Amino acid sequence: MYGPVGPLPTPSTPSRPPLMFRPAYLALLESGALERRVATAWRHLESCDLCARYCRVSRLRGVAGAVCRTGEKALVASYGPHHGEEDPLRGQRGSGTVFFTWCNLRCVFCQNWDISQKGMGREVTPEELAAIMLALQEAGCHNINLVSPSHVVAPILAAVRIAAGRGLHLPLVYNTGGYDSPEALALLDGVVDIYMPDMKYGDSDTAHRYSHVRDYWEVNRAAVKEMHRQVGDLVLDDRGIAERGLLVRHLVLPGGLAGTEKVLDFLAREISPATYLNLMDQYHPCYRADEYPPLDRPLSAAEYRAARLASQRAGLYRLDGVEFARSARQVRALLAVGGADEPPWVP
Repeated sequence: MYGPVGPLPTPSTPSRPPLMFRPAYLALLESGALERRVATAWRHLESCDLCARYCRVSRLRGVAGAVCRTGEKALVASYGPHHGEEDPLRGQRGSGTVFFTWCNLRCVFCQNWDISQKGMGREVTPEELAAIMLALQEAGCHNINLVSPSHVVAPILAAVRIAAGRGLHLPLVYNTGGYDSPEALALLDGVVDIYMPDMKYGDSDTAHRYSHVRDYWEVNRAAVKEMHRQVGDLVLDDRGIAERGLLVRHLVLPGGLAGTEKVLDFLAREISPATYLNLMDQYHPCYRADEYPPLDRPLSAAEYRAARLASQRAGLYRLDGVEFARSARQVRALLAVGGADEPPWVP
């Protein structure tokens, strides 16, 4: 990774977009609607409702009272090609990640706690953020992957408008903890190509204890439904690279704390059995996890196997890193008639 430590990239000359794929935000740029979205987003900062915390403070005047500890400028911790993301995002050349400082959640087990809770990073202007996006494109990345973006929607929109005017043509990935307000998602409609929300918990009491946030399950479900309404199921090109759609992450936690079965049932029943899912097994204790048993221990192999079986029972068949035993069309047909009694995937 490289990024704001040291000189920021200089703006590049406009480059020609691919012939086939066309990101959603270009239509808004050409119509003038993107500029209007930017102006609207800045107005939201006067009494901020751009995440589900609803702090209602003026971030144009400072950070006092804002849970995200962020004013009108975004802070960036690092950026660069990332080869550890999901298969459809990283491809051969990496996902162009931009890690934003701070977060609207307070997860006690956060693996990036130095960025999300300690504030590592520095302020960037929309022009500098646009230059970062263009530099990632010049580096050959497959997409622009905005990590922890919920609290910086306004500066992101401003940067996208600048970058698109200078030749940005990669899909935008909104890589969020999933605590997003409908006001923010309305501003992002037609701008974001790929939504990648976490679904961290299957109930709000658990979320309040371990991420210090209220109504997570209710907010998260509504947000994921709206994201899917905007972009649909994940669409891949002929190389297997994501172009548009929903990709959900769910980190399986020790002791069943994540409510995995409830989350998976929701995705299969209320979103789509074709939801592309990264069912993550990499939990290990970080930050303050040792204060909150059973988060003070790693996930066991048996716990992850149980989660995989739960995904099978729910009827979800697009799991990241899994070889599929049947085509998507075949599995959809089986699900439609209730006959999917065999594993649709091969581990």
